[in-house]
Amino acid sequence: MILLPTTRIAVRALGRNKLRSMLTILGMVIGVGAVIAMISIGNGARAQVAAQVASLGENVVMVYAASSSSASGVRQGYGTIATLTPEDAEAIADEVPGVVGVSPELYLYTQVVAGNQNWKTKIYGEGPDFFGIRQWPLVEGEIFTESDVRSANQVAVIGQTTAQELFGEESPVGEVIRVQNVPFTVVGVLEAKGFSVKGHDQDNVLLVPYTAVLQRLVGRQTPLYGIILQAAEGSALEEVQEQITALLRQRHRIGSSTEDDFSVRTQQEIGKTAAATTQTMTVLLGAIASVSLLVGGIGIMNIMLVSVTERTREIGIRMAVGARSRDILRQFLVEAVTLSALGGVIGSAVGIGASEVLAASANWPALVSADAILLAVLFSGGVGVFFGFYPARKAARLDPIEALRYE
Repeated sequence: MILLPTTRIAVRALGRNKLRSMLTILGMVIGVGAVIAMISIGNGARAQVAAQVASLGENVVMVYAASSSSASGVRQGYGTIATLTPEDAEAIADEVPGVVGVSPELYLYTQVVAGNQNWKTKIYGEGPDFFGIRQWPLVEGEIFTESDVRSANQVAVIGQTTAQELFGEESPVGEVIRVQNVPFTVVGVLEAKGFSVKGHDQDNVLLVPYTAVLQRLVGRQTPLYGIILQAAEGSALEEVQEQITALLRQRHRIGSSTEDDFSVRTQQEIGKTAAATTQTMTVLLGAIASVSLLVGGIGIMNIMLVSVTERTREIGIRMAVGARSRDILRQFLVEAVTLSALGGVIGSAVGIGASEVLAASANWPALVSADAILLAVLFSGGVGVFFGFYPARKAARLDPIEALRYE
């Protein structure tokens, strides 16, 4: 008995109980489909995180003011201690050689008004280097300049969402937006960036010179929320981070035994943390989905044991006419693998379809990987061998005489 005739006999045997075989295959279909769908969702999340990290810009370093703590130990988050000043940003630009762009940053979340329309948006006070650091081009108009920053001019660059809510389909360039009753003239419109991984609309922004925020909106003594910088080379990020830390500790007169009153993070650190998080999620989702593959394998073992019992006389007849134990073993193994392989192939199609449906209905990215499909199909075949071996071995070890006498 060679493989092809054995496969033909196995398919014929499975065809005698079509409903039972289909239900057994269904277990593998669900298992493989779930594994592919979950891994696709995890891969999609990982790709989106990578894209969001890339959208921060190239070779970006972020400095944030430290967090404050109440007497009860409640920590308020970055920027709640008055530690960073515009002078710190100027010192970094002047004294850290690896830095090619610096933007002091202030942040407000407030209502803005244009004509008879109003909208709550994020107000960022930035320097002109911000647009180059974040690699955020305009679709219309121009950015504010260093001269605007020095003069604290009331000009603004607007995000797509804010522009749509305030001006509809009309061009906002040249229009006036009032922030806390202070007028700002729109000089440019940013290209759309979409939503972040956390679900925040990155286009719901209004960017103005940080000096205008200090002088017109919050007061000159207000500390910076943070400082965004760009290193000349990616390989120099760690060195730049160390130099910035040393400079700020010196400027803030922080002793050797005292913790920093600021935090310096690089784009690489953020990327690694985000990648590790999504990788863990992908593995967890895959592991959970793999449980259904295990259940499908147990179903195959159960059906094959029932099949061995039902076909005991058939096994005895085959042995009586010359079939060897390994021929019987091979036949039942082929049946088990056929069930699992069919389930794997159908399950792959179901998994791809489920990924697309989830991506469309839940607005969640799903990235179907050819490696994941191949792995799931091969694993389903392995499940057939693993769970089919015991029933096949039991059939191969039957005594021909007892098998022929079995009722």
